[in-house]
Amino acid sequence: MASSPCGNSNFDSGLEIKTRSVEQTLIPLVSQITTLINHKDKPKKSERTLAAIHRVGQAVSVAVGRFVAVGEAIAAENQELKDEMGQACFEARRAGDAIAQLTDVGSALPSQLDGRVTVFSDRTAMVKAARLLLSSVTKVLVLADRIVIKQIITSRNKVLVTLDHLERVSTFQEFVQIFSQFGNEMVEFAHLTGDRQNDLKDEKKKARMAAARAVLEKCTMMLLTASKTCLRHPDCESARINKDAVFHRMRCALEQVIEIVTEARSCGENRILPASIYNGIKEFKSGVECLRENLYSLSPQSMSSQLEALVERTEDFTDSAYTSHEQRQAILGLCQLARQDTQQLVHAWVEAQSVHAKEATKDMEVAILKTSQSVSDLRRELHKVAVGRASDLLKVHGEQLPLRALKAAGAEGNLEEVAEYSRTLTEQKEQLVETCRLLCHVSGTEPLEITCIHAEETFHVIGPQIISAAQTLALHPSSKIAKENLEVFCEAWESQLCDMALLLREINDVFEGRRGDKRPYLSLPRPGVSVTPFILINEQTSMAKLGLELRLLSSDVDTEVEKWEDQEHEIVRQSQSLIQILIHHSLGVAVAQEFEHDAKSQKVLRHRKKCHMNGGEWVNVI
Repeated sequence: MASSPCGNSNFDSGLEIKTRSVEQTLIPLVSQITTLINHKDKPKKSERTLAAIHRVGQAVSVAVGRFVAVGEAIAAENQELKDEMGQACFEARRAGDAIAQLTDVGSALPSQLDGRVTVFSDRTAMVKAARLLLSSVTKVLVLADRIVIKQIITSRNKVLVTLDHLERVSTFQEFVQIFSQFGNEMVEFAHLTGDRQNDLKDEKKKARMAAARAVLEKCTMMLLTASKTCLRHPDCESARINKDAVFHRMRCALEQVIEIVTEARSCGENRILPASIYNGIKEFKSGVECLRENLYSLSPQSMSSQLEALVERTEDFTDSAYTSHEQRQAILGLCQLARQDTQQLVHAWVEAQSVHAKEATKDMEVAILKTSQSVSDLRRELHKVAVGRASDLLKVHGEQLPLRALKAAGAEGNLEEVAEYSRTLTEQKEQLVETCRLLCHVSGTEPLEITCIHAEETFHVIGPQIISAAQTLALHPSSKIAKENLEVFCEAWESQLCDMALLLREINDVFEGRRGDKRPYLSLPRPGVSVTPFILINEQTSMAKLGLELRLLSSDVDTEVEKWEDQEHEIVRQSQSLIQILIHHSLGVAVAQEFEHDAKSQKVLRHRKKCHMNGGEWVNVI
């Protein structure tokens, strides 16, 4: 067996592909390389097929050469990537040359039996060459992806600098000039982060990015009016407090975006999501049902402890002052029933272990079914309570009585009424915050949990901001700017209520099994229109060229594959089933289901989200 043209290079299995664009760009290459490898299953080829295979090998080599040239150009323009990119390009070129050599007609030998030509006698060499090519091309793409991250960081830094200037301005003229620059920079940042969000594979990161971008979107208008109010009334303490809160929230959102794209481990990232009852029930039921296969998969004590931890989390419901007596009794009754069923299961389980049973006994099977049913009933009751309370609150808030009263009291300069209605709004804010916490328990998916947490934090922050804006107006009732500022914060509150209505619908859909984990987040574009392989504002950038070159590679190979004899086409079909195997075991990633968004449809979705009132009721809440 001939030696491998690739030497002893090892495939780099440490690469992790985090974006759909890189992954989807690699799939055609994986397909064609798999086809080449599979053709080794039939070493004897006709002259026509042999010529086609030779052309495929040459096409791969030439296309890789073009691809590597673009990668080397990127390395030359980005010194921090020069060494790593250079090494990856070198390995890709070497692998392409190896594949060309292994498919060279000149190296094929005629069979002594029938005179037909035998090729690919060194299967191991072809596999090594293919793996090295996939590894090196992936590394080039992942390294090039760092440029996108660098662009986002650079854009964020520009926004932060301008934000600092905005915070320190002392005249309207200076503010207008700097805010215009700030607006342009925020548009660029929104495009870059929106594209990145749509490209992320991790649904939790996608949800966190959506939450941060929603904050930036809503805070931009708040920043404008809060700053104008502070400039108009520089000695007003409530106006300063209002403005400082907006700037602080924007900086936190900007930092969260960078944490997501760079995978930094800050305090915010390290914060673990609160343990939801839904996940607790899911894990508990999984452990119970596993007993059918393995009686010794866990201990009876651990199962009892797991249930008690689950019951403890229901205290968020039962301890709430807003939970009715009937609801509290129903939850406590179901918790007790779950305890009883679990104890019966543990008793049957211990008996089965005492006689060294190898599988669940009849008594155990009955107990497993009863225990699973009781915790499912508990989940159903908790869902009913959380969703019912949210629905009732949305209907009440549809009347907007506290907001209207605050606006009126502020316009009249009545500080006493502003204080009174501020207490009413604070109470409603606390109800909404607690309800978001309950919805998080029953949301059903981690992305929805993150969205619930975002809603909770938003209500918690905007409530006091509305109050400070109302206080400013009450102190300066003739100020048009102060009135406009209060209006903007009230609109942000109403917008969050609309988002909560959509969130509630999503949670219901998941509970009833109508939808999976994936969903459009907040004001994101709807899926349905393709995005470019590399998502950048300028389509002529080097990364776009990389995507083009890799597609040219696949196109060249496809052209040759179409010429192969009919009896060889079965191998092309078989190669498709190996694509995911190669990606899983050679690249360490999974082929993501297509989930792309058209960034241009953002305004359409916001229009659809807008809730309309009819006679004080929310038309499209539930």
